[in-house]
Amino acid sequence: MSRRVVRQSKFRHVFGQAAKADQAYEDIRVSKVTWDSAFCAVNPKFLAIIVEAGGGGAFIVLPLAKTGRVDKNYPLVTGHTGPVLDIDWCPHNDNVIASASDDTTVMVWQIPDYTPVRNITEPVITLEGHSKRVGILSWHPTARNVLLSAGGDNVIIIWNVGTGEVLLSLDDIHPDVIHSVCWNSNGSLLATTCKDKTLRIIDPRKSQVVAERFAAHEGMRPMRAVFTRLGHIFTTGFTRMSQRELGLWDPNNFEEPVALQEMDTSNGVLLPFYDPDSSIVYLCGKGDSSIRYFEITEEPPFVHYLNTFSSKEPQRGMGFMPKRGLDVSKCEIARFYKLHERKCEPIIMTVPRKSDLFQDDLYPDTPGPEPALEADEWLSGQDAEPVLISLKEGYVPPKHRELRVTKRNILDVRPPASPRRSQSASEAPLSQHTLETLLEEIKALRDRVQAQEERITALENMLCELVDGTD
Repeated sequence: MSRRVVRQSKFRHVFGQAAKADQAYEDIRVSKVTWDSAFCAVNPKFLAIIVEAGGGGAFIVLPLAKTGRVDKNYPLVTGHTGPVLDIDWCPHNDNVIASASDDTTVMVWQIPDYTPVRNITEPVITLEGHSKRVGILSWHPTARNVLLSAGGDNVIIIWNVGTGEVLLSLDDIHPDVIHSVCWNSNGSLLATTCKDKTLRIIDPRKSQVVAERFAAHEGMRPMRAVFTRLGHIFTTGFTRMSQRELGLWDPNNFEEPVALQEMDTSNGVLLPFYDPDSSIVYLCGKGDSSIRYFEITEEPPFVHYLNTFSSKEPQRGMGFMPKRGLDVSKCEIARFYKLHERKCEPIIMTVPRKSDLFQDDLYPDTPGPEPALEADEWLSGQDAEPVLISLKEGYVPPKHRELRVTKRNILDVRPPASPRRSQSASEAPLSQHTLETLLEEIKALRDRVQAQEERITALENMLCELVDGTD
């Protein structure tokens, strides 16, 4: 009599649990826009959610600790003239977030550590280059200030946010609407899915399709793709009979899938959230009330079903916390922020362990907030893996860092000056660059002073209200 051998895995018993009611964020009017993005972005400091807003698009940014009921007059980030469709936190600066909108623009915002008194209306920079709505944003995983946007014009633009310049524009690759874009771990390749049912691997710096697979999923509904730790591509899509399906592909051999599994019949697009440290992929469907999760390994059948977290309420969107924002003392390996119609609820995924000690097998070194490359280095062809940090002592976010934008002077087309005899520092005239730098620093200082003055005014108002209340 043969005994069935149970697969060994430390993640077999991962279980999900919704946070207590007092840890949720209540009274948030989540956007009702029909768009297949997550509507939520989170990092170790802030939670951002796209919300309903009259006369344009807006999103709300809350400090993670500000749980409970959110005041209806809480300041929003407003600046777009059309609905906001996607938001994404910068992986190298926890105070910087990008937003994409139906109004064809991308805006990059600096979020202060204190609660602003009024709506934030001035972005650090507005990136204009798309001719139709912009629905997808993704920051480069290792290069500083490099941001990708994809629009309804079937164009992918890669920007240098630090200068406002277009680094690359991929406008001849996709013949139809782009459904998803994902960087690989070092940002040398992109995986894209498109309405033409083709999955593509692209080298953006060569503007070249490295590999492609037509009809990875045969259904017409949108497909999603993410890179895995081993360089495979994990996809979600639909069969011809509209059943939801997941697939695993090797870009070096796109002929046959590594794995292909049918799931269920539902209209909601499955959003994959992949954790490379544990190689677990979490599938969240818009309109579903569950999160299914699978472990991807090198042993057949390669994609192993682990479990399903189920709840009563359907999800309108989902935020996925980076690994450095998790509580390692509780063996937390993932945390989601589930959007309901009028609230956001944290969902914690835990591996049960008896010991209270740091579990180094659950927490390998993970990407930290330091970029490995500058934008120009990446553009010139350099690649670098993410700079890793240990979570053993718990992650402490770095202090507030300001995003400095220095726009290049495109009108100054003078040829470079010919070499001259060296001058002493006292003789050397101030160069245009030095003057611009000084003016930039003066402006930044003035902005900082103004922000401090506004903060003082807000505190004085709070003090007056407290005094009035005690009277």
